[in-house]
Amino acid sequence: MESYQAFEVTEQEDGSFSQQVVSRSTPVLESGNVLIKVQYSAINFKDALSSTGNKGVTRKYPHIPGIDAAGVVLESSDTHLKVGQPVVVTGHDLGMNTDGGFGQVISVPVDWVHTLPDSLSVEDAAVLGTAGITASLCIDKLLMTGLKPSDGPVLVTGSTGGVGSISIALLSDLGFEVHAITGKADQHNALKALGVSEIYGREELSEASKRPIMKPRWAAAIDTVGGVPLENVLKSLKPQGSVAICGLVASPVLNMTVFPFILNGINLMGVDSAEVTSAKKAEMWSFMIEHRAVLAKYQSWVTEIGLNQLPEYVDTILKGNVAGRTLVNLS
Repeated sequence: MESYQAFEVTEQEDGSFSQQVVSRSTPVLESGNVLIKVQYSAINFKDALSSTGNKGVTRKYPHIPGIDAAGVVLESSDTHLKVGQPVVVTGHDLGMNTDGGFGQVISVPVDWVHTLPDSLSVEDAAVLGTAGITASLCIDKLLMTGLKPSDGPVLVTGSTGGVGSISIALLSDLGFEVHAITGKADQHNALKALGVSEIYGREELSEASKRPIMKPRWAAAIDTVGGVPLENVLKSLKPQGSVAICGLVASPVLNMTVFPFILNGINLMGVDSAEVTSAKKAEMWSFMIEHRAVLAKYQSWVTEIGLNQLPEYVDTILKGNVAGRTLVNLS
């Protein structure tokens, strides 16, 4: 490929940011890197921030977002990666300050790349992507505490987002009773089909409580929103319960006492899917491949768009109006 198409974000002189599909020259292969022909990406909340000029995500522009990239090897400086081999890249610096998966070609370090087994297609790898890795890491953290289905229900906040919905599918497949919080009344039937047994409106956790500890309701939780909802979840855990946290769409701030931690012995565990080691990511890919049957149940949660549709989806995801996973088909 002499050139390729990419969704490029540019900073203007007045400080605003523009988005357009451009043609770029295919880079020359650098030592230690791999050139990948990207067939699918997916739009995440972090991509939407990068696409609108959030300097906390991307420092320098012009830039190509996309923290997920699934495709095939074009060229490689590593003999273990063959031309045409299906691969996936998630996290690290991809789509942040390294041009990402919203371009038809990426150049990344060899150790960022995971090869795909025959049992997982390139498209399915993109469906899982960063959201699947994050969900799997959250579940892994909970399981490491000794959590079992018999301990009681597991709550998922932000349940219609990518991380939330994949978490639900995986938890259900593992035999857990899953409860969900959502502000989208039109998604209740879809959540139940995914494996949710109890659904609460967003208002259930949106009001701050002055009570240091509330009635115990859940054995564990996966939280993707932070802020007041997370405060209320922590106060409502059963003794020795745990929450795995991975998001902050509500707020990065917690205002609460230490009482739930020192009286009920609960655990608050952070999850970072960007800088986790390649070995741990490989372990999470193996976990998802082991439970890949959930993908069939998840198909109704997948929307597919092209590069030219990204601007409207950037706006939609920032407003919280996207359910499930939105794939970007770069072919």
